[in-house]
Amino acid sequence: MKYVLLGIFQGVFEWLPISSEGIVALFSEIFELKINSIDIALFLHLGTLLAVLVYFRKEWKEIILLKNKKLLYFLFITTTLSLAIGFPLYHIITGVSLGASLLFIMGIGLFTTSFFNKKKSKPHLKFQQTALLTGILQGLAVIPGLSRSGSTIFGLSFSKFSPKKILTLSYLMSAPIILASSSYLFLKSPDLLLVGWPALITSFLVGFLTLKILLRFAKKINFSKFTFIFGCFCIIGAILNIIL
Repeated sequence: MKYVLLGIFQGVFEWLPISSEGIVALFSEIFELKINSIDIALFLHLGTLLAVLVYFRKEWKEIILLKNKKLLYFLFITTTLSLAIGFPLYHIITGVSLGASLLFIMGIGLFTTSFFNKKKSKPHLKFQQTALLTGILQGLAVIPGLSRSGSTIFGLSFSKFSPKKILTLSYLMSAPIILASSSYLFLKSPDLLLVGWPALITSFLVGFLTLKILLRFAKKINFSKFTFIFGCFCIIGAILNIIL
């Protein structure tokens, strides 16, 4: 039951600009599980990764069959930059937690963006510029406590994309990165699947459901309200980082 609860936490918080990894790691310690808290937190990203693969199966099929070269190009740029920045940064800042302060800054940034997007005529980043910015921000999200989804949503908010498109790109971007980190994790702790499979299944099921709800919600609201709401989530995430 404890693993199921961890799966629920991962499935809900993965899509929001709040560090799901931090929340899962915290509760795994509270539950006194006989497994490394950080490892199980990283492991459960596989469940939400599967949710991304299944929910966006049409987009992945187009990418694999080279029918959507623009999206493939976008993911190539963002993934390459993220790995180039995130891997060395991870080894540099291990043990340093700047998550709360950075989430506060990101929240303020999204609030500013929400007012900025109320204007009828406003400049936007071009497609390639957006890919470069979000790739860098996703790489920086390796900093402990800093939300990956919050970082990429912030970067994508400077584009011409709709709220639903922003969320879609943000979650598609996560797949290659999670796949790479999970492969490393399995090599490190291959027994995770034996004990954590209930949490893995739950994170997939809950993640798929909450992803579907969130994207429907994003489709119904305008851009400025969308960025304002996610700015609020960032502030909440920062407060949780301080409290927990």
